[in-house]
This record gives sequence, structure tokens and C-alpha cells, in this order.
Amino acid sequence: MTTHEQLSRQYDLAVVGGGIIGLAHAYLAARKGLKVVVIERDGAATGASVRNFGFITITGQQRGDFYQLALRSRELWQGVIERFSLPVQHEGLYMCVRRPEAEAVLEAFMQTEMAEGCRLLTPSEVAVPLQSGVSRVLHSRHEIRLESREVIPQLCAALQEHYGVGFLPFCTALDVLPGKVVTSLGVVTAAHIAVCQGDSLSGVFSSRLPQYGVTRCKLQMLRLESPGYTLPGALMSDLGLVRYLGYSELPEAAALKARLQNEQPQHLAAGVHLIVVQSSDGSLVVGDTHVYGDVLDPFTTSAMDALVLDEFAQVLGNPPQITERWMGTYASSDQQLYFIDQPDAAIRHVVVTCGAGASTAFAIAERSLASMGI
Repeated sequence: MTTHEQLSRQYDLAVVGGGIIGLAHAYLAARKGLKVVVIERDGAATGASVRNFGFITITGQQRGDFYQLALRSRELWQGVIERFSLPVQHEGLYMCVRRPEAEAVLEAFMQTEMAEGCRLLTPSEVAVPLQSGVSRVLHSRHEIRLESREVIPQLCAALQEHYGVGFLPFCTALDVLPGKVVTSLGVVTAAHIAVCQGDSLSGVFSSRLPQYGVTRCKLQMLRLESPGYTLPGALMSDLGLVRYLGYSELPEAAALKARLQNEQPQHLAAGVHLIVVQSSDGSLVVGDTHVYGDVLDPFTTSAMDALVLDEFAQVLGNPPQITERWMGTYASSDQQLYFIDQPDAAIRHVVVTCGAGASTAFAIAERSLASMGI
């Protein structure tokens, strides 16, 4: 279908933004038989949705509503994976800790409702060569790892093929009004509109962002050569227990935070927490760091990489050679983890303001669409 033909159609839903939040809206609406178009300013998604770990994380998400959103999103992801035969790299999470204070956090976590599907293991029960300092491992069966830079384009293609979703690439939304999106290519008319622009601070509805305290987060990512073994799932470490709210908000986390502040102040200052996942070629995706601000420079530093690799070494020994480096960004706020703004009865402005977009996208989109009666 030509651009002219797409612009001349009347849609049930127009989605501004082709990242995972936008695609989740498109999928959930299209599977109900609605006519959907996705408006994407680039040729394809190039932001947080393809620069991450591809890691759908459940265990460790903030207790309560956000944890339930992650569980629901995983359920919806499973349907998408099966419907479109998307390749899963591996499943499960292994939180590998080495301090008594970290063990105490894990034990406290196991007493909560969030521990469903989890168990505590000894290092010898994990099928990878963990370092001798690792003393306890929390295993969760919930997590799913996808190669996001491959899966996002596959999902776009599947939405077009199976549901006839329209895509307008290289198309910038200039304004959103009831019933229409004014774009750089022309006017798109739609009964409902979902604006899902990620960490853009200057796009449509940018004037509404200050009420949500939105800023941006920059992170550094690495790809390492294959270590010669296969991970049984994603790996994390002690530092993750003070970043993921499902752990860090437990009273027992205070002692761990104090010890880490004494022993690893540089890691905490750089927002380092370890995530290690594996790709189909055996290589490892490793990260990450966190720097916050409205204006983020596009440069990475070897010092930041060194902090990540230092934590890697504490869990898995000497890291393999680096083969790739990249920088990611996402929207961030200290007021909430996401928001569904309502500029109009049939318009939603949806932003995940933390690093859990892939983990919660489908459930948040489901909630957003339901609020518009879809």
C-alpha cells in the first residue's frame, strides 16, 4: 500500500512510535480486528527497544501493581511468541550473590508473594562455572530472553502480514488532535490515538511531561565473545538487589546498601548493576550503567565499561573479549515507573519511565487501550 493510500484511510487506532510500547498497542488492537497504523519517525525502531538486553524481567519488579503488570505482560508476550514463532534465546533468572547481607535480602524475598516460581540454590546447582565467592543463588523461572534487535523488526513484519497493520516510516508526528495526527507526510485520521514516543522530550505532548518529572537515562552495553559455555538463563549479582525495587524496598536491603556503599561506591555512583544474557551465537550481552539528565552526551567511557566488567569478574571470572559497544537511552522519572496520560477521551500518551519497557509493554498497552474502550 502506498503512503497516499495509507493516508487516505480511516483508522480505528493510530500509534505514534514504533518501539515496543507502540507495537504492543498495535498488536492488541489489531488482534481485535481494528484497523491500525503505526507512525514511526525513523525507518524502524532505533531506540531503547532494540538497544536493550531483550530481557523480560518479572522477579524483582516493584511489589504490587507493577509486579502484576510484569506477570500479565509475560503472559501476553508468550502469546505473541507462539503466534509469530519468535525465537527465545533462553529463560529464567539466576541472581548470584556473595555477601551475607545479600543472602538476607534473598531470604526475605522468598517470604513474599513475589517468590512464587522461585527457589534458592547453592552455586553447585547452577550449570555454569561461578566464582568461589558466590554463596547463594536465587532462581526464577519467569524470565524470557529475546534478541530484541532481531525480534522488533520480526514483530513489525508479522503485524503487517497477519493483521494488515499499516506502517508509515520516516514520518514525524507534528501534532495530535482529536481524530487526527498531523504528520510530515500528511494527516492521518483515526478514532483513537496512542502516542508512544519513548524518551523524546521534544515530541508531541512534550509540554505535558514536566508534571511527570520525566528526564532521560543513558546506559552503556557490551557484547563479549562466547565464553565457551551455555548460560542456563540470565545472570545478575548483589548490585541488582539495590536497583530492582522488588528487592531494594525490603527492609533487609538497607544493610546491603550500606555495605555496597562502603565497598563499591564507584559502581553505585555509576548506576552499575550486572545483567548477563546470551545470544544464539554464544556471545554475551553484558551491562549496564545509568547516568541521568535531560541532555545526555552520545559518548561512552572505558571507565564505565571497566566497572561493569569488574562486577562480571566477581561472578563469572575473567570476561571474554569485547566485540561490540553501544549506548542506550530511556525515559526516567523518580515519581512513577510509567504513566498513561489522557490529553483527550480518545487520546493516550504512554511512557514507561524506567528500564522495564520490554517487561511491561503489553500489559500497560492493554490498560491504555481499555481506558479508551478498546
